[in-house]
This record gives sequence, structure tokens and C-alpha cells, in this order.
Amino acid sequence: MVNSRAEMEIGRYHWMYPGSKNHQYHPVPTLGDRASPLSSPGCFECCIKCLGGVPYASLVATILCFSGVALFCGCGHVALAGTVAILEQHFSTNTSDHALLSEVIQLVQYVIYGIASFFFLYGIILLAEGFYTTSAVKELHGEFKTTACGRCISGMFVFLTYVLGVAWLGVFGFSAVPVFMFYNIWSTCEVIRSPQTNGTAGVEQICVDIRQYGIIPWNAFPGKICGSALENICNTNEFYVSYHLFIVACAGAGATVIALIHFLMILSSNWAYLKDASKMQACQDIKAKEEQELQDIQSRSKEQLNSYT
Repeated sequence: MVNSRAEMEIGRYHWMYPGSKNHQYHPVPTLGDRASPLSSPGCFECCIKCLGGVPYASLVATILCFSGVALFCGCGHVALAGTVAILEQHFSTNTSDHALLSEVIQLVQYVIYGIASFFFLYGIILLAEGFYTTSAVKELHGEFKTTACGRCISGMFVFLTYVLGVAWLGVFGFSAVPVFMFYNIWSTCEVIRSPQTNGTAGVEQICVDIRQYGIIPWNAFPGKICGSALENICNTNEFYVSYHLFIVACAGAGATVIALIHFLMILSSNWAYLKDASKMQACQDIKAKEEQELQDIQSRSKEQLNSYT
């Protein structure tokens, strides 16, 4: 047998260095075999992938809902307490005359605590539902599968959000009532401060009767404040703070209505997406079943042909 030049050189090396016969040579990996650091996903790519899975519409609606509910509950609670103080000090000195109103305001304050807790939990649930029903999350978590239970839950959220939106429209209208009352008192005080009426005898004829709004009974004393006494009420810190807090609370209720409408549009689109995805999934299952049956028929045909030959 004729040995090649390479084999002769290797034999010569082993003859000169006998201890190298049992040495194992490992091939040096080439540059193509090494894993490039650029091929593995870095921190920037992971951040982009995570940001792509965020349902920004649901996130904006959640922030708006939290902000509106916080403004309504916080400002409304403090404004109601200031309103009771103004009534007790100026419009109804007898405690029995406004006892019912005080109980109602205390009940509303407790309801405010429940509203804040409920909408904090409900906003988080709707945000989580937005995460799991967007196409971005589907791409991040692999193949998308929908069930009848998931579609039923999405439909339930649509109905519940619609009911809450209608209820908050009523809350928004109700929160505008104290703003209207305080605005009337403030505008009356502005008339008293105007140069045309200030310092004249007709100032004492300008009055505000809080009993006409129905919040205290007609036999409440004094119930009506006129002239300089009314101007002093408008200059108090309780009136100024309560008036502006009622305005902020009304704005918070309006922001909550907008957030619920936004949520309703998002949930409706997600429900439609789930419905279309379920139909596509059913079509894909039927297609896969037909392909499997076709493969079974072809395999049986080949087996029969092989048995004949």
C-alpha cells in the first residue's frame, strides 16, 4: 500500500516523539462554528418585544379610569364634609333639621370607599383581559387558542362595562348638582361685590335660600342668608375649597365615563377578534383532519399495492 505524504509526516512525528501517540487532537473550531454574540437576542430586542405586547389602548383607558375615579372619590369625599360644615354653621343651626341630610352624606361617603375599591380591581381585570386578547400577546406566547369560556367572559365584560357606563352617566349628572348650587351662591356674591350694588341699601335684599334646593326642610332656620352675611360665607375657606373640589369631582366623573366608553370599544373589538379567531381555528381543525384522512388513505393504498406486487 502506498502512503500519502501527509500520513508519512504523521508517522515520522510519532517516531520522533513516541509519547504523542496517545495524544488526542481536537479540531479548532472555525469562526463559522462559533456563536456570534450578535445572533443571540440582547436586552434591546427583548425590550422591544415586551413593548410590542402591551395593549396601549387598554393601558390608556385604565390610567384614565383610575384618575377619574380617584378625583371623584377623593375630592367628592372632602367636598361633602365641607358642605355639611357650611350648612351647620350658616343655613341650619338646628341639628334635627339636617339630620337626614347628614346621614345621607355619610352613606354616600361610605359608598365612595366601595366605588374606589371596586374600580381599582375592575380596572386591573380589564387591563389583564386586554393583555390576553391582543394579537401582540398571541405572537409572544405562541399559538393562539380560544375557547367558548373565554368568549363568554369577554361578552360578560362588554355587558358589565356598558351597565357601569350608564350608571356613571347618572353619577356625572348627579355630581353636577352641587356645582350648580355653589355656582349660584358664588354668582350671587359677585353681584353683591359689584360696584353697582356694593354699599347700597339694596344689598341686604339679595339673598340665597338653600331650602329651595330641597336639601334641608322648609322649617329649617335660618335657611336664607342675605347681604353681607352671604358675602362672608363666600369668603370662608370651606366655601372656596368645597366649590372647587365639587368641580374637580364632576370632572373626574366625566373622565370615568370617557374611560368606560373607551373600555367598551376595546372590549367589543376584542370580542369580535375572539369570535373570528374561533372560526379560523375551527376551519384549521377541519383542514388538518381532512389532510390526516387523505394521508391515511394514501398510506393504505400504498400498502395494498405493495401486497399485490
